Amino acid sequence: MKLKIKIKPKMSYYVSILVSTIVLFYFAYKGVVAYLIHRELYGGGLDTLVLLRASISGIMLLLILLFFQFTKIPDLKSHRTILRGIFIGWTSVFVILVIVNLSSFYFVLLTCLVSLFSLITLFSLEDQIKEEKNTLTEKEIYLLQQLAKKK
Repeated sequence: MKLKIKIKPKMSYYVSILVSTIVLFYFAYKGVVAYLIHRELYGGGLDTLVLLRASISGIMLLLILLFFQFTKIPDLKSHRTILRGIFIGWTSVFVILVIVNLSSFYFVLLTCLVSLFSLITLFSLEDQIKEEKNTLTEKEIYLLQQLAKKK
């Protein structure tokens, strides 16, 4: 698919980091509020709601760390594999949110947008990989020049 838009995979990672950070702070805030309410009502302990929100926040924190690690990968084919996984992940979250809780419109919209952005980046990356196959690296050019001098 020929796209005129050239989006680097790092941009998709940064968008995913931003959305994951929003989800992290939202669920951390909701978890703290639920913990304080539960502590006032029942005098201590942890509710399943508090644990669920804390786990979602923890998962988002781990995803943010993974996305930062993904930005350091130089290989385009590895980026393609990672972006496929990110697209599948955000799309599944989007579909689950639509099925389970359509009332959280902003989360549905955020996950839809980041999923579409990952898809566009994936198509752009496919074009970049095709272009890379047709070009020579500097090392290959140097070796060809050295070979030409010997003849």
